[in-house]
Amino acid sequence: MRFDLLSIFPESFESYFSISILRRAQEAGRITITTHDIRTFTNDKHQKTDDTPYGGGAGMVMKIEPIDRALEAIQVKPGTPGTRILLLSAKGRRFDQAKARELATYERLVLISGRYEGVDERVAEHLIDEEISVGDFVLTGGEIGSMVVVDAVARLLPGVLGNDESVTLESFSVGETVEFPQYTKPENYRDWSVPPVLLTGHHGEIEAWRTARSEQNTQKRYGQKHLPPATSRE
Repeated sequence: MRFDLLSIFPESFESYFSISILRRAQEAGRITITTHDIRTFTNDKHQKTDDTPYGGGAGMVMKIEPIDRALEAIQVKPGTPGTRILLLSAKGRRFDQAKARELATYERLVLISGRYEGVDERVAEHLIDEEISVGDFVLTGGEIGSMVVVDAVARLLPGVLGNDESVTLESFSVGETVEFPQYTKPENYRDWSVPPVLLTGHHGEIEAWRTARSEQNTQKRYGQKHLPPATSRE
């Protein structure tokens, strides 16, 4: 899959995408991540990407022209088969695991990171496929949100994780189900012990314990009305 990230601060992506799983996925050719500096698509010597809002108000608004030129330069437009153009926005659709799975079916994702007080609404109306929000809070810019989307989507792609089974056993792999607790060595630490059932080697009992604990964790997070029916992970 190809990811194109549009931002006025493209350097903010460098560190995160150059380590661990996402770095190895790029080296293996599973994903391609390309950043684009929106400032280079301005037409004035000051590379101005924002201006005052019509109607007055606090803050500045990102201009439509450089974003439009950037999208033209990378040859994408709304509705392109196999491609999804996303604007990170506080008023967008809430990003969740179901959305990550949907986006993982595309061949190319283009993510535009907003800044300042917002983005000229004509970008949302004419230049993108949808707006995405990573939560009900406000960030300084959309770059962190873009990284969240890339990370969540990329790890769903075949071969990105060392063990593809990991994807099916994680939290939210089935609806709103939260994952069961995980433990590793040492068996005892400060008198805090690993649950004995995990040491038995009895796969059926371990599976039953994990299912029960997953349901408990889900109920604790969402309440009884969201508790899913008990199902086997096999």
